[in-house]
Amino acid sequence: MSATTLNRTRAALLAVLGYALLIGFTDNFVRLVAEETGLWQFHALRSAMGVVLFALGARLFGLDLAPKRWGPMIARSAIHAAAMLVYFGCLAFLTVAQTAAGLFTAPIFVLLFSRFLFGHALGPVRIAAVALGFVGVVLVLQPGSQSPLGWASLFPVVAGALYALGNLATREWCEGESAASLTLGFFVALGLAGLVGMGILALWQPEVPAGAAGFILRGWVMPSGMVLFWTFVQALGSTLAVSLMVRAYQLADASRVSVFEYVILPVSALWSWILWGQTITALAVLGMGLIVAAGTMIAVRNR
Repeated sequence: MSATTLNRTRAALLAVLGYALLIGFTDNFVRLVAEETGLWQFHALRSAMGVVLFALGARLFGLDLAPKRWGPMIARSAIHAAAMLVYFGCLAFLTVAQTAAGLFTAPIFVLLFSRFLFGHALGPVRIAAVALGFVGVVLVLQPGSQSPLGWASLFPVVAGALYALGNLATREWCEGESAASLTLGFFVALGLAGLVGMGILALWQPEVPAGAAGFILRGWVMPSGMVLFWTFVQALGSTLAVSLMVRAYQLADASRVSVFEYVILPVSALWSWILWGQTITALAVLGMGLIVAAGTMIAVRNR
């Protein structure tokens, strides 16, 4: 590896670390928002703030926000938005590390979808990676156990599957689109989903449990200063984090950067411990290690 390549790889690693620190920190405070407001209102507010930040960024940095093809952009944005709706819904009930572990099954699902939807062959290394990642998820989330949600603890894996489908859509449908337009489309789709969700809940008016238990069923409520503050922190943190991740992929080979992304698992666990005193079991640590190993195998094999 040349000195220039080494320096760019180090810079990419630092960018990914900044992404992980921002996301790991801000996602830990979704639980506070969930105590007072609902999933749908949170996304509507967060997206509105994110769109304003993107508009400012476009003026300051000349970002290209216009999609080249509307149909593929809308489809890809809807799939990624669905993934994040599930992901943030899980944050009200699970730790960030557990939820991120489910989301980071995405490379495994990319392989499975590539095989069964697009007909690409899977070799023995990739099959072993899928099996290894599956064992890791079981160890982290412990589905069927009494703690914390029984079989419902598998919902982060649903987020991982949808995220993988969105990544495939990015590659197969959205070639040539700018990173800024893809990210903006994602924010807009989430915001629209939030508005639709609030509209349905306004008509349905279900009985809403108190606190975080009512996060998914809660419609519009007057947001407190705390909710507005942490929602803005989320919007700003997400915007900066996505910018860092895009920069990382511009600096270094994608196979290396995709491995670096797994740093978010220990960083999220560290933030949960610093902020809330939450610890993870030895089995969960082993599971995260297996998920990282599976992702590394996939990335190296792809390279």
